[in-house]
Amino acid sequence: MADEQSYAKQTDMSKRHDQQYYDQVMARIEHERVRFINLEFTDVVGMAKCVTIPVEQFNDCLTHGKWFDGSSIEGFARVAESDMYLFPDLSTFAILPDKVRLSYAAEGHRSDDIGNADVVARVICDVRTPDGEHFDGDPRATLMQALNLAREMGFQYKVAPELEFFLLSLEDETPKPLPHDRRGYFDLSTDLAATVRRQMVYSLHKMDINIEASHHEVADGQHELDFEIADALRIADGLMTAKYVLKAVAAQHNLYATFLPKPFFGVNGSGLHIHQQLINSSTGRNAFLNPQADYALSEEGRWFIAGQLAHAPAMCALLAPLVNSYKRLVGGYEAPVVINWGRINRQALIRVPRLGSDPESTMRVELRCTDPSCNPYLALAAMLRAGLDGIQRKLTLPAAMDENLFLHDEGDRLRPRAPMLPATLGEALEALREDPLIRETLGDAIYEGFLDAKGIEWTEYREQVHPWEIQRYLSVF
Repeated sequence: MADEQSYAKQTDMSKRHDQQYYDQVMARIEHERVRFINLEFTDVVGMAKCVTIPVEQFNDCLTHGKWFDGSSIEGFARVAESDMYLFPDLSTFAILPDKVRLSYAAEGHRSDDIGNADVVARVICDVRTPDGEHFDGDPRATLMQALNLAREMGFQYKVAPELEFFLLSLEDETPKPLPHDRRGYFDLSTDLAATVRRQMVYSLHKMDINIEASHHEVADGQHELDFEIADALRIADGLMTAKYVLKAVAAQHNLYATFLPKPFFGVNGSGLHIHQQLINSSTGRNAFLNPQADYALSEEGRWFIAGQLAHAPAMCALLAPLVNSYKRLVGGYEAPVVINWGRINRQALIRVPRLGSDPESTMRVELRCTDPSCNPYLALAAMLRAGLDGIQRKLTLPAAMDENLFLHDEGDRLRPRAPMLPATLGEALEALREDPLIRETLGDAIYEGFLDAKGIEWTEYREQVHPWEIQRYLSVF
């Protein structure tokens, strides 16, 4: 009886919450004179998709969903299950800023028919079957399932990503950093790139995506936006939005923002370092924190890290999903190559940064192999499930490796002291095939669709003859 009363209370609260969102959204549509709404969703490999509807159809969409053919999207659905419906999540409703609206860059969909004066909004959608069930091939639903498991275990999962990217101009079709954007880490500048970066932050703020800091990164033309910590689903939505917002703002200045992990040889690549916290749902306290323990890490924190280390090879296929990703995961550029953890080791796969003046808010676990080409829904789902698996099984955390690996020569670095991350996409895909937990996290539809898409990508790369091979071998053999 108590359970039934609790469920009824939660259902009633959910209905009131939905009604509140509905009233706010409809009032904003009227006040802003919105003419079109982009219904956004994400495919298996992390490309943003959308269907644009006139605002007059929005109410019907909220009630009945908007039909689309799922089989027409690579790796999304088989022909036999092609009928899919988009149902808006009203908590994600936002007006596209002018700079974004005029260069709307969601992959495969440009609003070319929309007049410059028309106001366009976007809302992120859940994908459902004709029966109204969550479609098991929807990456957003995959993350929601992982978050539900965390809630059942008494935790809330919060993350704060550091999004790195290159801002480039095209000179004779060759991408290059801006002439004056040749700065270093945290360097102060007043050039065009700094102006563009501020406009990017402002555009994201207008869409309720909070950036707590932005700065120049190590390489020429490289920049970073640091997200304010929030619930993992909100952050995943924000990362998908940020990718097209940054590209659109850059395009307004005839520039190109790229999230390719390693666009240039011999310089640092772009990562997506993700700071993680588990919050105890009953107390509201940071579950990773024990001020009296080594590294101030609680038992739950140690188990969580151990779980992510145990599943790191398989997770790598999702966190670093391109052939190009593994050009970044090499020694010498502050990117991890070894499955280890530590505090002062900048090449550690997982870092536990020192506590700040507020231990509750600053205790976090930073995963460093992720790059911005990933599907953030699948990446965060895998990371969370791996960490929770460590807690459920109380996995033993190996000793920290706090020495700076940059100081070791190649032979010493490769001694069998800790296992290595996959060195290629092919190795990562093989590790994914061998990890039952990550397969369970993805579900059969996404698991098969992802492996198919990435298997084709890896095979095409292996069969190509690359310019380096010609330069290196042709005159010799």
